[in-house]
Formats: sequence, C-alpha cells, structure tokens
Amino acid sequence: MQTHYLTLPLNKTMIKKLHCGDLVYLSGVIYGARDQAHKRLVEMINEKEELPFPIQNSCVYYFGPSATPPGEIIGSAGPTTGSRMDKLTPPLLEKGLLGTIGKGQRSQALIDALVKYGAVYFAAIGGTGALIAKTIKKTEIIAFKDLGTEAIRRLEVENFKVIVAIDSYGKQIFQV
Repeated sequence: MQTHYLTLPLNKTMIKKLHCGDLVYLSGVIYGARDQAHKRLVEMINEKEELPFPIQNSCVYYFGPSATPPGEIIGSAGPTTGSRMDKLTPPLLEKGLLGTIGKGQRSQALIDALVKYGAVYFAAIGGTGALIAKTIKKTEIIAFKDLGTEAIRRLEVENFKVIVAIDSYGKQIFQV
C-alpha cells in the first residue's frame, strides 16, 4: 500500500500509478452528484447536450450533504452507496470521467467499464461525514438546484482522504 497526494483534475498517468488499497489525499475540485443528477447527466449525453461541468478528467463524489450549520461551509458530507450509480456511470466514463468516490462494492459491469476507460473508484469511509466536511473548503450548486440535496455541487477540497477501492486494472478491495 502506498500513499498519494493528488492535485485534481486527474489524468491517466496518475490513475495508472494507483493500486487497490492505496491511500489517496485529493485536493482540488470534485463534483458531487447522486442518483437523480446521474439520470439527468445521462439524458443530456443521449441528447448530445453540453454537461454542466467539465467531465474530462473529473472526479464525482456520490453524496448528499445534510443541512449546513451556521458558520460552516457545508453540513455532514458522507458518501452514498456507489452501486446505486452502476448503470448510469459508464456513459460518464466514456465521456472522460476518471474517478468516482462512494462507499461499498460495485457491479462487475462497472468494474469492466473502469478497466475499459482507465478510471478508478475511490472509497470514502461511511460514518465520517462530519470529518469529510472539514476537507471541503468551498461548495457551490452548479446544476439541478431543484433536486435539493441531489443537485450537482462543485466542491473545492483539500486532503480529502480516500482509498483506492477498485483500480484501473480491475483489482478491488472487496475481494480477498
């Protein structure tokens, strides 16, 4: 296991150096999106519409923040189960998405897509949403405000701690 400090956006050289079980600290911009936002993004791709953020080399975090306490940037920001996005993620990978962050296992079809497009799935630790929120330095809703907690957010993060759960070679921490 190695430790990596990566400045986003991602690139293929970075991704190839990451291996299952590596600890990674991400700094830069990630985009928060869940189920409903993914459905809309795939619809936009199918309609050949421009996406609301630059997907090439980006990283998407599956989360829905809780209410923001007074004086804070964001509320608790823990990960959502990644498998809920399995059927909706491959079109985003095809468009250049290189990283996703969530919790839990992913389907074999999604793992195959990660390998095909040279992308990675990071796991954030569930139950640590309050700690994760402290790594978020700035947040802004950039699309689908009507979705509330499922709106797409642009997040500026510093040392956002994740584990390489599935690397671009198809190795995963969920199989021993």
